[in-house]
Amino acid sequence: MTNVARSSLRRFTTQAVRQATVSYAAPAAEQVNQYGIKVSQAQGTVDALTGAIGNTPLIKLQRLSRETGCNVLGKAEFQNPGGSVKDRAALFVVKDAEERGLLKPGGTVVEGTAGNTGIGLAHVCRSRGYRLVIYMPNTQSQGKVDLLRLLGAEVYPVPAVAWENPENYNWQAKRHADRLLKEDPEHGAVWTNQFDNVANRRAHVETTGPEIWSQTGGTIDAFTCATGTGGTLAGVTRYLKDVSNGKVKCFLADPPGSVLHSYIQSGGKLKEREGGSITEGIGQGRVTDNLKNEVGEIDGSLNISDEKTIEMVYRCLDEEGLYLGASSSLNVVAAKEVAEKLGPGNTVVTMLCDGAYRYADRLFSGKWLESKNLRAAIPKHLERYIVLP
Repeated sequence: MTNVARSSLRRFTTQAVRQATVSYAAPAAEQVNQYGIKVSQAQGTVDALTGAIGNTPLIKLQRLSRETGCNVLGKAEFQNPGGSVKDRAALFVVKDAEERGLLKPGGTVVEGTAGNTGIGLAHVCRSRGYRLVIYMPNTQSQGKVDLLRLLGAEVYPVPAVAWENPENYNWQAKRHADRLLKEDPEHGAVWTNQFDNVANRRAHVETTGPEIWSQTGGTIDAFTCATGTGGTLAGVTRYLKDVSNGKVKCFLADPPGSVLHSYIQSGGKLKEREGGSITEGIGQGRVTDNLKNEVGEIDGSLNISDEKTIEMVYRCLDEEGLYLGASSSLNVVAAKEVAEKLGPGNTVVTMLCDGAYRYADRLFSGKWLESKNLRAAIPKHLERYIVLP
């Protein structure tokens, strides 16, 4: 090709591109992504990681909604920065300590936790410039210990003993905080006491409950979730009962080994504990301070077996594309049963507390399922997800 021909071809190509650019005008963002633009405008920018906690979406669970004739919705708490609903409580117990003057710049947060609260606190403390000390039962996986240390926490695994025992990991955490406070009053130290610190409950009165009410346009008929510290169930119940003048029904979802189902069913007369559960961070042997003011307003409770929970782990993955942990899946089972109880046309909301990422080595392991006698609970058509030995 001659130089003249090449030059002519370049001019033709350039003109064609310019004409195409002029003739095609990109549509305004509002025309192609109205929902996304509204959400982005509402969110704006945040000053730090803690500003990204909360305001999680409600996801309609399509299959269960069709099966029950209800709107079954799950609040996607796995989208919090630390990956779980516990980010909310972590932020509020730290803010509470700051507001009360117990925690000053460079101070130390101490907590007894075996799971997501510790991870949430690690993120919050790094963001706000505090040291974090965690006590946990030595029955927890090395993976959890390593993750907390990776996030900057000082971790002490201690023997697992009952709550009443002074060597329980929570009481050791309290003593550690008391000791640090005496040694360094200038910076301060606080035991955040997630089980009985009602700032945990307040997080859900002020954030989770209002979000759910707003997202459903006030059409929610029922809420259900499991409880460990009691903060989520109590806080959401308090807000929804108040804003709806008592119309929204609230139900406890309880795993085997917890006393709360029997406590609610018996009107507070019984605390029967039977068996154990594969779930982590939920179930309780007592009524915590976070829960005690609302426990009398709970409309009912459901005892969810591990067989139902593990089946729902696999169902949510297969039917909804949701990769959920066992506690989240237990909540979904409870939402399904509440929807069936109330009948078609109702809107039922539950909490998708966290994803399965931290539990995959067990939940999708054939050997682990067999060791828990849960292999048979997985329907045949879902066995293809058992991908680990």
